[in-house]
Amino acid sequence: MSMKLSFLASILFLHLFIPAVACAQETTVSGPDGQLSVKVFLKNGEPHYSVTYQDKVMLEDSPLGLVTNEGDFSRNLTYTGEQREHIDKTYSQEKIKRSQVHYTAHQLTCSFEDSRQREIRIVFQVSNNDIAFRYELPTWGERRACVVQQEATGFKFPENTTTFLSNMMAPMGAFACTSPSYESGYTNDEPVGKPTYQKQGYVFPGLFRVGDQGWVLVSETGVNSLYCASHLSDGTKDGLYTIAFPDERQNNGFGSTGAQLGLPGVTPWRTITVGKDLSPIVETTIPFDVVDPLYEASQEYQYGRGTWSWIVWQDASMNWDDQVTYIDLAAELGYEYILMDALWDTNIGYERMEELIRYANTKNVDVFLWYNSNGSYNDAPQGPRNRMSTSIARKEEMKWLKKAGVKGLKVDFFGGDKQETMRVYEDILSDANDYGLMIIFHGCTLP
Repeated sequence: MSMKLSFLASILFLHLFIPAVACAQETTVSGPDGQLSVKVFLKNGEPHYSVTYQDKVMLEDSPLGLVTNEGDFSRNLTYTGEQREHIDKTYSQEKIKRSQVHYTAHQLTCSFEDSRQREIRIVFQVSNNDIAFRYELPTWGERRACVVQQEATGFKFPENTTTFLSNMMAPMGAFACTSPSYESGYTNDEPVGKPTYQKQGYVFPGLFRVGDQGWVLVSETGVNSLYCASHLSDGTKDGLYTIAFPDERQNNGFGSTGAQLGLPGVTPWRTITVGKDLSPIVETTIPFDVVDPLYEASQEYQYGRGTWSWIVWQDASMNWDDQVTYIDLAAELGYEYILMDALWDTNIGYERMEELIRYANTKNVDVFLWYNSNGSYNDAPQGPRNRMSTSIARKEEMKWLKKAGVKGLKVDFFGGDKQETMRVYEDILSDANDYGLMIIFHGCTLP
């Protein structure tokens, strides 16, 4: 009799225990209005998520995780717990779609461990139409640094999805080895899974139409000098697109393809905007909602309209007379600026440029000048070259620009998405802010 009771007790224990374990491997977070929902779960030790909107599947089971030089955090994981928080943020930004933004979201932080009890956290923030998620890596014992070699992060769309995507250009091609320059066209309502002709994947943002159920925009934000920029891989026939890191041939083969990350550290945010129609996608401010400024502006910068001779007459227009014509045109139109493009350094020269800037100022027109971002990873002959790529040269140049009365720079021909290039972007912006200069980036990755 006691053996039977013991057996029944064991069965009861298993009956109660097994569902509890299974439940602990799956969790859900929804936006404030409850229409957008993310499910996070383990499948055979591999982290996944899925997305529904208004009870319709927008993303099927999609992989998560990182592969680092310290270990693989995309498989053989154990779910160890979660934390929840309500996000309520108000901020002002006069240069985006809405000057006053009130962002509310529900945050879910899922914690996982590998077989050596090293933790990785995945943070999801879900608002009414937007999802943002990123990875957080703590210190692991005495380890204070790692290299992220690959992301397992993916986006798996239902089979009836069609795409509006722009292919990533192959490196060291196009004009004078200046690609990728992010100037490719877009697919138009093509089925998922169609590969790019150069097998380079697609740049952010990527737009997807999930049949008649709605629309999804996938992108990233929060990239800085502590990580590389990324893009989408070519899709598979079953609708899976994954995060792809830069091609090793970018920057003329120089620099890493992954990300060197100090610990504790975080990755950029992956963003997903969902709507029944395109309104939430057109109106989203998610690229700004989940990030904060890296530094304070040194002054209140005044943007405006400008004339630009290159768009009509190209390099041949970089001469004194044609630039005077376009200064006069800006004055006649009431425009605030003129952008003087490539080759001004050789065709006009620094000394005469100061005279030309003074002439523009007599017409109440201010000046932007063009720069080649570097000379070591492209063959573009247009100058000025090698003035933006090192701290010493850049600060020397910006000191002259400020003295000459230039208001901003257009920096062109970036070499790709590697972390080294992200440092160049950040350094140019930070130094320009110190000298009170505005920046236009061209041939560049997603801001």
